[in-house]
Amino acid sequence: MHPFSAPFEHAIAPSPEASVAGPSPALHGALLESRQRWRDLVTMASDLAFETDGWGRLVFVSPDPALGWPTSTLLGQPAEMLLAHTGDAACFNPFRPTAPYRRRRAWLRRADGALVCLSFAAAPLLDEDGRIIGARGVAQDISEQEGQDAAVAASLRRGEVLDHILWRMRQEVLAPRMMQAALESLVTAMGLEGAAVLDLRSNGVEPAVLHQTGSNLAEVLQAALALLEEGSPDARLATAAEGRLVLVCPSQTRFGERAGLALWRAPGGRAMDQDDLVLASSSTGIIRVILEHEAIQHEMARQARTDPLTGLLNRRAFLDEMSRRLDRLDRDGLPGTLMFIDLDNFKTLNDRRGHDVGDEALCLTAALLRASTRPADLVARLGGDEFALWLDGADELAAAERAEGLRLEAPRTLGHLPDPADPPMSMSIGIATRWPGRGEDVEQLINRADQVMYQVKRAGRGNWRVSRPELA
Repeated sequence: MHPFSAPFEHAIAPSPEASVAGPSPALHGALLESRQRWRDLVTMASDLAFETDGWGRLVFVSPDPALGWPTSTLLGQPAEMLLAHTGDAACFNPFRPTAPYRRRRAWLRRADGALVCLSFAAAPLLDEDGRIIGARGVAQDISEQEGQDAAVAASLRRGEVLDHILWRMRQEVLAPRMMQAALESLVTAMGLEGAAVLDLRSNGVEPAVLHQTGSNLAEVLQAALALLEEGSPDARLATAAEGRLVLVCPSQTRFGERAGLALWRAPGGRAMDQDDLVLASSSTGIIRVILEHEAIQHEMARQARTDPLTGLLNRRAFLDEMSRRLDRLDRDGLPGTLMFIDLDNFKTLNDRRGHDVGDEALCLTAALLRASTRPADLVARLGGDEFALWLDGADELAAAERAEGLRLEAPRTLGHLPDPADPPMSMSIGIATRWPGRGEDVEQLINRADQVMYQVKRAGRGNWRVSRPELA
């Protein structure tokens, strides 16, 4: 039975004779005419008529072609393949009604990749037990209407795309995943080959690609950067390698970062129209919010790992990083050395000169320790006036040389802070080397360094001492 002929097949009841001998030629002609009339009405009144089965597959599509698709390529396929946002719960699916509806809008993809907005009317098909076994509906293309209706349709499209981007973002917690979701949604909605967020550094460093999705970024990167470096606040267009169309929308966050959203279409794709520019500009506002959110997350992560006064690693971050490095040193067969450092007479300075002077002593100590380490080493303030150094791949001899330099330099760096009558400031340093293959854990190593540091304290301060495992 043709899905759209059912109403007319029961419009004329056959006579008892016809049920035995078959319909008369006149009745048969009337039925055929009714079917054709119904098909003509459906075709003239809609841009798309469809019927699906219980699995959501298209079993009838009219006209041929429909939205540029030959019906032969659509029949038997999931109807969702036509949706612009396949499988997202936030988007209306006109092909799976649970109750009759009218004038519901949805975005479908044409065969050429362009998107069209259709107004649907549809109803579910039910079996004798009331179970849904498919759907039937019609739709009209409202995306190309002239005048105000076209503007409304474009606005609706942009609104639905932005709503979809925001919905995808809400599914994520971390800013990088939010950005990836936003870019992927934008690429799908605009029929792009790819999208990227570029960071135009103002400190002379090469511009960076912060986030990207899609393909062939390398083919458009130079053209996109050239547009971004022009400094215009407006969206700009250019043609890149192989005729790719590139659209760049600049963005500056409240923290001063200069960035830009770059969008590009494959060679031979449709031109970027005004609707694309408006949608891209609106999306740039979302991108800016994500960048600011990402900057805040980075700062929060940095603060969680650093001492707020000195900017050094805090105790937790230092121990975590040190633990990670032990496994690598064991694999490489290399030692590592821990130096525990305590400022001598710091409490006296803090009590008599005040906390501001005490803070100055801590910051000067942090600067001195930074200047005494290599980029691969770790420097931390463990709390109060206690500091620590971790020397990757260094043994106790290298650490002792470093400690001797600190012993001599600390009084010169901090000597102006105490009153002349107060005891001078210096450093007491404990050194413990971890040798590969001995299985010594972080806690054991810390205990050894801590013990010899207090031995230096008891022996008069202002010196250093090495702990050896057999003596600890």
